[in-house]
Amino acid sequence: MKSPRWATAFALLLVLLAGPPHAMAATDDAAAIRQAMAAQQAAWNRGEVGTFMQTYKDAPDTTFVGSTVRKGYRAILESYRRHYATRAQMGRLTFSDVEVRLLPGTDGKVRYAVVTGRFHLDRSAHGEAAQDDGVYSLLWEKTAAGWKIILDHTS
Repeated sequence: MKSPRWATAFALLLVLLAGPPHAMAATDDAAAIRQAMAAQQAAWNRGEVGTFMQTYKDAPDTTFVGSTVRKGYRAILESYRRHYATRAQMGRLTFSDVEVRLLPGTDGKVRYAVVTGRFHLDRSAHGEAAQDDGVYSLLWEKTAAGWKIILDHTS
């Protein structure tokens, strides 16, 4: 049985309106990164540094650039714990002006993303980290475990 021409035309229209498959995947990737950052912000605001760090790739070459350069997931985690030793020092974190730029490879597949934005800490105490506002650029890698930060430059 042949399908009517209008049904074929309608199906083609739906495919065209949906856009290319990579466009939908890009939207999903950007949303996944934004969702990871929202989870990161929520974990910080609950005082859970370990959960906050789950967005970082647990690898020896994961890098944090601030007033110094720290290499390795464990070193970054310990630095956060040292600089923000109490809930009062952690305060309430807010990300703003978040921009996600997906970086496709030569094959068209997205494996990396650059995220830039601002942060603000509303807090009543300061430890070793006195800065309450700043900017950041993050390099994210798409891994089997999801999107992970491999380079964090915060100032």
